[in-house]
Amino acid sequence: MYISYGTHTDRGKVRESNEDSYAANAKNRLFLVADGMGGHAAGEIASSIAASTVEEYVALRHSSPLAPRDILQLAVREANTRIYHTQLDRAEFAGMGSTLTAILLRNGKYYVAHVGDSRAYLLRDGVLRQITRDHSVVWDLLEKGLIEKKDLSGHPKKNLITRSIGPHPQVEIDMEAGDVQAGDVYLLCSDGLTDVVADENLGRLLSGSRGTPQQLSEDLVEAANRAGSPDNITAVVLRIEDAESDNGDTGKIILR
Repeated sequence: MYISYGTHTDRGKVRESNEDSYAANAKNRLFLVADGMGGHAAGEIASSIAASTVEEYVALRHSSPLAPRDILQLAVREANTRIYHTQLDRAEFAGMGSTLTAILLRNGKYYVAHVGDSRAYLLRDGVLRQITRDHSVVWDLLEKGLIEKKDLSGHPKKNLITRSIGPHPQVEIDMEAGDVQAGDVYLLCSDGLTDVVADENLGRLLSGSRGTPQQLSEDLVEAANRAGSPDNITAVVLRIEDAESDNGDTGKIILR
């Protein structure tokens, strides 16, 4: 099987800067989205540290005997440590942090590490499923049955997240894993997309056959901007293809 992928990010309709970061490392089959938080450019720095640290850590252990799940989890812990010490050393960065949602594809399986309210989705056989759960006050209300999913983005406590990378010396990481299948489409995204584009519309856009994952990622960001997203928007799209399929995408890499 092959992986084809696309990435796109935009500051959105309101923000003056983009505090989202992402990585798409084809060689190491690592893809991630990070959404920073904190004043005085701290959010941009936090997300950049998160993305670059995980990418660097995984790259240095490409041939490690460690299990892929363990490599990814340790990479996220290293990112947490680096951001934590950065905000300790610089008073203006105090309390800065970042979400982090990363997927590592190895040996016919996917491994997802997740902290915060950025999301990972899997579209399989026409059905879109959210792989991650939001670490947020409103998601806790959803799981308690006190609100519905459609009410998340408009809730007054929408921006209160319960877990992030960097503010504390230790971090709890959600880990998910599963088998990869030909035809799978994976989406990693910041909440600038999901706050304004409902899951059913995400599924419809990802199911579109008009182009490559790069075009799909651009379509998703465009849809969020059309909906007036007040936040930064980032979308990373992966598609798993049969070896013999050919959609003209020169960005395909072999899935090992």
